[in-house]
Amino acid sequence: MVCEPLAGKRMVKVSERKTKRDWACFLEEIASQYESTEKITLVMDTLNRHGPGSFDKVFQPNKAKLIWDRFEFVYTPKHSSWLNMAEIELNVLTGQCLNRRIDNIKLVIKEVVAWQEFRNNKNAKVNWQFTAENARIKLRRLYPTLYG
Repeated sequence: MVCEPLAGKRMVKVSERKTKRDWACFLEEIASQYESTEKITLVMDTLNRHGPGSFDKVFQPNKAKLIWDRFEFVYTPKHSSWLNMAEIELNVLTGQCLNRRIDNIKLVIKEVVAWQEFRNNKNAKVNWQFTAENARIKLRRLYPTLYG
């Protein structure tokens, strides 16, 4: 899942596994959605950190570099990945769409695409109220201190 919280947009990709190939192809899709954007900042957790080698396995070297260079990767601190707004969107997806057993991946994809279109058309945004100042207080041990 990728979400652009201030714009109220999200992109969801369903796959059977989370392979390097799946990740590289998803980033290519993201880059194509933002063709006019020079640099795309992607905030990611550190669970499955993939690198440029993922692109080399899927694309020709020139194309791999072009896609990779479009992104700026920012990783959430190891013990605070819950700060990731995409996690909030995943919880909404689970509660509104996937809160039952679905044993057919084609049906899962159909349901997720319908949910994504509904949420995007609704311009649904994450109501984020946890500020950087609050994070520095609550997560003091994870952030470098500027004072004393």
